[in-house]
Amino acid sequence: MNNFQKRTAIRIAGVSLLLASVASPVAWFVTRESAEESVVSLATEESGRLLHHYDAINLTGPKATEHAQLAAKTISGGLFDIAEIYSPAGDKLAESLTKEGAAVEPALPSHGKPSYTQPSYESLRLSGDLWILRVFVPLRESATNMQLPITGYFEGVRVVPEWQKAQILHNSLTVALMVCLASLLCGAALYPVVVRLSSDNERKTREVLDSHISMMEALGRAIAKRDSDTGAHNYRVAWIAAGVAEKMGIQGKDMQALIAGSFLHDVGKIGIPDAILLKPGKLDEAEMTIMRTHVNQGKDIVTGAGWLDGANDVVASHHEKWNGSGYPQHLEGANIPLSARIFAVADVFDALCSKRPYKEPMGFEATMAILDKDTGSHFDPGVMAVFKPMAREIFDLLSHANEDVARQLLEDRVRRHFEL
Repeated sequence: MNNFQKRTAIRIAGVSLLLASVASPVAWFVTRESAEESVVSLATEESGRLLHHYDAINLTGPKATEHAQLAAKTISGGLFDIAEIYSPAGDKLAESLTKEGAAVEPALPSHGKPSYTQPSYESLRLSGDLWILRVFVPLRESATNMQLPITGYFEGVRVVPEWQKAQILHNSLTVALMVCLASLLCGAALYPVVVRLSSDNERKTREVLDSHISMMEALGRAIAKRDSDTGAHNYRVAWIAAGVAEKMGIQGKDMQALIAGSFLHDVGKIGIPDAILLKPGKLDEAEMTIMRTHVNQGKDIVTGAGWLDGANDVVASHHEKWNGSGYPQHLEGANIPLSARIFAVADVFDALCSKRPYKEPMGFEATMAILDKDTGSHFDPGVMAVFKPMAREIFDLLSHANEDVARQLLEDRVRRHFEL
């Protein structure tokens, strides 16, 4: 299991556990409430049947109290432990209690004369772990027609027995555990789907990045066809610049842009005539003017090329100098993009250490002497402070490295920073 799969598994497991921890108590509560309502509905239905049986619905006649007492006595021995029947005016006509009902009645909240129009109930917890369900039912000639006048009131109290409490607890726990298990199984089922989709997306992303890098190398090879040293030079300076940037904490898209820009810094040389580009001697002023146009030509090539837009900073500014004497924009100091300031050190270092058509390679001490002299004028002192401790190792590694070795060195960094 790779790091991505581990992170995905941990996140899905976390979400599943969070969902289970939220959904399970909700399921517990809903199931418990549903059980309460089922008990109340059954009790209300049964009491209504008995009230009708004893003609204790219309409590306005001369025998209303007699009928109410018979109904209350029968009801209190069944689903209710306390049965109270009231007249339409709210006067108590009958009351019957079981032993359990008599024990809990003093602890029940008192109320005035009933005057409610809709049936309801309340769930109470009394001392000693007693669970009480209290039902309030307005009586009408029809249990379904709420427009009929109220002919009396029935109030019942049920002390929920231990066996029923255990049953409700068991059912609530069962539902809560099923919801918890369903949440976890859902997470387990989602994991391979997410991993597969992410793997496909990662593969496609890698393919796109690989094609981008291939295009970058193709442009580099096109330049190398015109300048025999440019191919190896591109690999070396991009590798050096990336190494300095790593020490400076640059990463992500900024690092990718630096590598692409360093590799393609001289892409504009495609538009420079061979007579100038390959001239073995020093260029005269007119030729130098033409040579300097490669910066803007390179900028035009990479601008608008999608992912290569990030290379613009290095391509457009790699000949700027810290003191503002560079070209083409004469930028100064921190106005020069950081990636271009890093590249400037890598570019000059490699140019001095390498053989060119017009010069032999310089030794390490001579090269560093020139870089030290130009620090603060050509080069950013901050970048030089990072580069100097690395310079000797870079020189020793690249002094005998051919183009294939330089390509491999850069490829290792490309794969790391482009996550290939």
